[in-house]
Amino acid sequence: MTVIESKAVVNKPAAEVYNFLADLNNHQQLMPENIYNWSSTKDEARFTIQNMAKLALKVSSRIENKEIVVVPAEEAPFPLELKWNIADNGNGTSTAFYSISAELNMMMKMLASGPLQKLADHETQKLKSI
Repeated sequence: MTVIESKAVVNKPAAEVYNFLADLNNHQQLMPENIYNWSSTKDEARFTIQNMAKLALKVSSRIENKEIVVVPAEEAPFPLELKWNIADNGNGTSTAFYSISAELNMMMKMLASGPLQKLADHETQKLKSI
């Protein structure tokens, strides 16, 4: 299992960050420019990654103000889980931890781990600025 992680301190309380992330409609704002054909509801998102794959994702679980877990809604190119953990720092800020867990063979790991790390870092940095 390959795990890619990124984190960011957000100048908002944990409840506000959680409410934003719990709605997949908001995740389009976190995506890089190579994502297109985006369509979403509160619980599902579908999009295409340029030159790579089409993905359909759904929320599998939510723990209020703490965690959101997203998994494929349809068959994905490889088994995958996206998880946001939010920790309240107690001073009006919170820390968002984002992890992408993917079952990648050695070749896929070489090809995909760089772009997946860029995606994770891009999403956490965008979250800070929103």
